[in-house]
Amino acid sequence: MKMSQLYSVVFAGTPAFAVPSLEALVKDPSFDVTLVISQPDRPVGRKKISTAPPVKEYATKHNIPMFQPEDINTQHGEVDFTCDFLVVAAFGQIFSPDILMIPTIAPINVHASILPRWRGASPIHHALLAGDEQTGVTIQKMAPELDTGDILAQESTFIEERETFASLHDRLAKMGANLLLETLKKPLSPTPQNEEDVSICTKLTRGEGDVDLQTMTAEEIDRHVRALVPWPGVRCSIERSEVKLLETALEEGGNALALPCAKGTTLFVHSLQSPGKKPVSGTQWKLGHRSENG
Repeated sequence: MKMSQLYSVVFAGTPAFAVPSLEALVKDPSFDVTLVISQPDRPVGRKKISTAPPVKEYATKHNIPMFQPEDINTQHGEVDFTCDFLVVAAFGQIFSPDILMIPTIAPINVHASILPRWRGASPIHHALLAGDEQTGVTIQKMAPELDTGDILAQESTFIEERETFASLHDRLAKMGANLLLETLKKPLSPTPQNEEDVSICTKLTRGEGDVDLQTMTAEEIDRHVRALVPWPGVRCSIERSEVKLLETALEEGGNALALPCAKGTTLFVHSLQSPGKKPVSGTQWKLGHRSENG
């Protein structure tokens, strides 16, 4: 009986999106994950507590050697990078051409869009912000320039009408993990990207969550809420009070607060939060706001 090939893997990833891909590789007997690379622990929350990224938590739990460089391109010599596949999923740093040449078979990236649509750091958020009807995952052979590598496999999915970042993120993470295993177990068949249909998305900033009821339609603001909660969050001014919008809709219902927006549209806010206070329903906020202001 012919034994299956065992492939060595160095895995690089940081957030929760990368965990299903790492887990799939660890559990599959065809792969041996020899090293996991992740971003350093960072302070989180108001108390700035040093917190390990999700990928590190998984690797530590499964006793896989960890490496957390501030700069992978100047520090990669500190560890043994020898591998058949370098697999990267939302790592957060760009690899130099020297590192991409180390794996004996290929450097592989799991990307949460149908490339060349949404090359860059925030493809899930931007697919929702743009109102895309479909998105998906791409397994690509990494190239020196960000997300320009040849496509090895892709899988599409429709974006649901009320899809949020959280639900789409989890779905694409699982899709990416499954497609990754399928791709690595077959002979690689690279296909160049169509350079005529490229769209770029940059890393999100806090300011992208600021919305304006007077200049933006209800649909535009609702997209922001579904795409940008919990990070970077969505903030606006209602009756001269700054609030965070947590859950919105385009149809009336429940304890929603109706807000007039641009072009005669109406946004229905189901949940929001004033600075330093707990989240409340739209009607609760309205009653409390009127009480505070006499």
